[in-house]
Amino acid sequence: MIPALMESIKLSDVQAARRRIKSGIQLTQLMHSRSLSDWFGLDMFLKHENEQRTGSFKIRGALNKIRSLSEEDLARGIVASSAGNHAQGVALSASLSGAKAHIVMPKTSPLIKVTATENYGAQVYLEGAFYDEAYAYAKKLEDEHGYIFVHPFRDPLVIAGQGTIGLELLEQNPDLDSVVVPIGGGGLISGIAMVIKSLKPDCKVYGVVSDRAPAMRHLFMGEKPNPPENISTIAEGIAVKEPSPEIHELYISKYVDDIVEVSDSEIASAMVLLLERAKTVTEGSAAASVAGAMKMKDKWDFGKNAALLLCGGNVDLNVMAQVIEKGLASKGRLTRIRVYVDDRPGILTGLTQILSELGANILEVHHDRRDPQLQIRQTAIDFLLETTSKAHVKQLTEVLDKKCLAVETIH
Repeated sequence: MIPALMESIKLSDVQAARRRIKSGIQLTQLMHSRSLSDWFGLDMFLKHENEQRTGSFKIRGALNKIRSLSEEDLARGIVASSAGNHAQGVALSASLSGAKAHIVMPKTSPLIKVTATENYGAQVYLEGAFYDEAYAYAKKLEDEHGYIFVHPFRDPLVIAGQGTIGLELLEQNPDLDSVVVPIGGGGLISGIAMVIKSLKPDCKVYGVVSDRAPAMRHLFMGEKPNPPENISTIAEGIAVKEPSPEIHELYISKYVDDIVEVSDSEIASAMVLLLERAKTVTEGSAAASVAGAMKMKDKWDFGKNAALLLCGGNVDLNVMAQVIEKGLASKGRLTRIRVYVDDRPGILTGLTQILSELGANILEVHHDRRDPQLQIRQTAIDFLLETTSKAHVKQLTEVLDKKCLAVETIH
């Protein structure tokens, strides 16, 4: 039984949402990606919601919800829970509407998102290790103070606001044959998929979840969700522990064609690809759409024109630095190699000459004479190398193995 709180939205609800929020959001660009198009062998487009106000799509649903409230409700104040992007969307929407926002965020939320939420005028509470614990605390504040709760996805008005992206997609490119959307709680893909299937039923809608939070895919596949106790992922924006059965029943089971899981390594590679080739910064949850499409390149029917939704760009710079290293390493473009050699004069010079001749760029060198594996008058040398591919790394290790006592690739 679906709770009365949830009502399935219609196309007219999304059209009304667009009129309501138009003055408060940006019409984000749908850009053709030559690099991805060449790799996929079809026309691939990127929907840049990472360039939206507050840095993500979330303001669409939040603004539609808050602009639908009465003056009396606005005066009571707003409360919400979020890993970051919904927080900023609610904070700005409340500010634009003259209401006070109280936002509960997990303690693991990126500092950039916490600071931005505060800068939009909200009072921020840090509670819990992940979204579900923050949600419980927000509901407690709602009960204690009478605030109006703005749910990040389980709200028809929020879903209708997110669905405005679907209207834009088909207006910007009426020939779209498929759309790929990240899935956290499911509100984003629900709104978009409902619009797409209403206006162009043959257009495929595919979803992508993190393999650290795959519960919605389990529901979709008819499996019993087994939520992990703790979730740690670079795609924190879609790290929802418990799936919403009603979101699945009302929207995802009806309008979504398939869902795939992607790993943090696959997401990191996609983030690096977007940074290098599309010249755009995305957070992990946004790059998940690209990672999913790349993983399913030969399995999904993309048609001739496909759109990948980049849902947000609020990434912590410290995390981005780690992601770049992880992404480059996964492609064999950044490698740490440890060699064990006799500790004698000239050995380092000889090794660096070999690496130079083989086209590896040395970024760091570190000696370790305390490794427990070492014998007397032996040393371990760590090299951080800029390489070209996994094949290049293999070539380096094979040559070094002939010159050293032992060789290890560290990653």
